[in-house]
Amino acid sequence: MKKATDLPIKICYEILHFFNKIHRVSPGAADYLLANTKYITIRKGKFLRSPIDQEDVVYFIVKGLIRGFIRDEGKDITTWINEESNIVGSIRNMGLDEETDEYLQALEDSVVIEIHRSSLEYLYDKFYEANIIGRKILEIYYRDAEERAYLCRLPTAEKRYKRFINTRPALTGRVSLKYLASYLGMKEETLCRVRAKYQRPVKC
Repeated sequence: MKKATDLPIKICYEILHFFNKIHRVSPGAADYLLANTKYITIRKGKFLRSPIDQEDVVYFIVKGLIRGFIRDEGKDITTWINEESNIVGSIRNMGLDEETDEYLQALEDSVVIEIHRSSLEYLYDKFYEANIIGRKILEIYYRDAEERAYLCRLPTAEKRYKRFINTRPALTGRVSLKYLASYLGMKEETLCRVRAKYQRPVKC
């Protein structure tokens, strides 16, 4: 279960540090952002959102690990996994007033910052720097999506695993076997065999 929480000031400003690395945030935009975000803690294994939650929101990961997945014939298919200092959400229906079949689940005890699309639209309308930051974040999303598309097309399990540990070293050892196998499009047994060739195995 997710719940709003009062967090230390240092954590509350985490998202501003992230945005300021992309482009300077004006005092007015910073004040609005801090006043219109919600800080949420979520326990490991719990859902941050599911298909019944249709609020148009995104989340900034302050602490922890979040995966996105869909279900097909009772089977979970992990579509992405992200750690701290990433913005995540069900982007496929962002601004379209359409339902999504995606789940967001915490793989560790996590702290996230929730931002509603209406708040983002206000920032875009009132503060020019928000448009620059938004564009650059979308560029990051596009590159990440391109990498996932490339990863899933590699012809062997070993090549996919090697690509993963080379491009996502921060996740190595943090993601359990079944979720990583699903993300890499292979069976758990195959992943166990492949990872045995490397010195930094994933967590079973």
